[in-house]
Amino acid sequence: QAQLVESGGGSVHPGGSLTLSCRASGSIFSESAMAWYRQVPGKQREWVAIITDITTHYADFVRGRFIGSRDDAKNTVYLHMSSLESEDTGVYYCHSGAAPTVWGRGTQVTVSS
Repeated sequence: QAQLVESGGGSVHPGGSLTLSCRASGSIFSESAMAWYRQVPGKQREWVAIITDITTHYADFVRGRFIGSRDDAKNTVYLHMSSLESEDTGVYYCHSGAAPTVWGRGTQVTVSS
């Protein structure tokens, strides 16, 4: 069964760091593209980063603060988040280019003082 399981969220103060993980099961760990999205309160789900086997691209609002990586042997992608801001609060999801209709439950990130 195709499944994406996100983990690693939590509560941090502004300026803090978190590392999110997403493990894919089945055949949906795409060697071409895995992505991170987030849904912040009051806004639609938005793209955060895309991680391919060659490169990684980021949305402007996280560039320089977030770093995406992947471990193909573990079918896992990561999102290393630093210099977190209150505006980063939300639910973070990963997504596979090989299974566009599959979404996990996400992991909650809360940044507050």
